[in-house]
Amino acid sequence: MENRLPTSDKDFVESLIPQRFPFVMVHELSEYSENHLLSGFEIKEDNLFIQDGFFQASGLIEHQAQSVALHTGYKYYLLGKDAPTGYIGAIKSFEAEILPRTGDHLISEVTILNEVMGVTLVDIVTKLNGEVIAKSQMKTAVK
Repeated sequence: MENRLPTSDKDFVESLIPQRFPFVMVHELSEYSENHLLSGFEIKEDNLFIQDGFFQASGLIEHQAQSVALHTGYKYYLLGKDAPTGYIGAIKSFEAEILPRTGDHLISEVTILNEVMGVTLVDIVTKLNGEVIAKSQMKTAVK
């Protein structure tokens, strides 16, 4: 299977992460490098994290964590290997300026700060219509 970026091929994107419907919070992979990734996510009405038309902060955190998983999954795809399962090890910081609504399209930028023995420290910035709405720094670990 060959896939070029950017891609919003649902099956391909979902093959790169361990989550499955209805828990998928990434729909698009726009850019990838060893230390960088841009992901996209369109918030649907039936999303598990929607409350009163708003995508909750817990959903933003999950979207950001899955963006990190997408980075790992694509790296393994390029190596011809199956992606490992990953976990949020720690959330050092998280700030949400606003909660997005149903129908909004999020773009998240993942920056890999450090990766040692399966533990990755990342900065993640999520934007809506070009404006920063959430930032976090977290550690993820692969199984």
